[in-house]
Amino acid sequence: MRQHALSRFPILGTRSLEEARDAVTRVYLEHELSSANDRLQMTLNAVSDSVMTLGYLTYQSTTTLVMPPTGDCYHVNLTTAGTTDADRSDGGRATTRAGLSGVVLSPQQRNTVHWTPDAEQLILKLSRRRLEDHLADLLGRAVAEVVDFDFSLDLTTPTGRSLFNAVEFLAAELDRPNGLAEMPLAREQLEAFVMTQLLHAGRHQFSDDLVAPAEPVRRGRLAPVLEYLENNADEPLTPQELARVGCMSVRTLHATFQQVLGESPMSYLRRIRLDHVRGELLRSDPETVRVTDVAMRWGFLHQSRFAQQYRERFGERPRDTLRLRNTG
Repeated sequence: MRQHALSRFPILGTRSLEEARDAVTRVYLEHELSSANDRLQMTLNAVSDSVMTLGYLTYQSTTTLVMPPTGDCYHVNLTTAGTTDADRSDGGRATTRAGLSGVVLSPQQRNTVHWTPDAEQLILKLSRRRLEDHLADLLGRAVAEVVDFDFSLDLTTPTGRSLFNAVEFLAAELDRPNGLAEMPLAREQLEAFVMTQLLHAGRHQFSDDLVAPAEPVRRGRLAPVLEYLENNADEPLTPQELARVGCMSVRTLHATFQQVLGESPMSYLRRIRLDHVRGELLRSDPETVRVTDVAMRWGFLHQSRFAQQYRERFGERPRDTLRLRNTG
């Protein structure tokens, strides 16, 4: 039997319509639920943190959900199997197909979604405040209104495909023992990437501003950012945080780094962290210290990629650096 996504985080498996409605209400929002027959076999798995809820849902039955405006959250339904048909109170209509399209439920619209028996979805619930603050960081100005997403979400565009892949990767990593569920700093960075990709993949009133060319600022404006990077390289830094330090938008931050330093902020940070790893390896006892532990402490989670980056920067393998302590 195929294992459902997020199986490490079961909420409920039931044939009861009432139990199914209560569980989805607890995790997502109040709604009305009806089924065309008595063959309901609902499965809900979900995991939450301060940024988002990510869940897997299937009913294995022809079902209809009627949902009031979501209020303080955005909901993103990504269909991974089967199809759904959706409409909302402003007359918008959308059909979702596995891996090709989804919908964004607005905080201000009443939504109805009809599921086919084979439909399965990964569903994101995002705090309005967190998503709108994230957008404000990207734009470099305050966002004081609801992001009015188009109802339909195209997952075949480059940004749409990136969003879908990132959410699937997040679900798989949360499911994996010793994966992102046990790495809150890495999880926070991936969730920030998911929000960025959603804001680029969905069409809304800020879309044109997000892709407008950014003008770089004077080199001197980078000084506080560079100092912050040096002093906080062991923290889970994000472009949004660095942009706030420099009092600029994320797009301006990237444009200025590229013009002044010829690389991205995260590439610059990676070089700083590699230097710290090398320094720590040179000071460590190879009998008691593992390269993997040092690398992960400095934010390098993919060991093969880390080893390649380390060798490109220093011309040797990290384990050879560790051995230098006994020979230097």
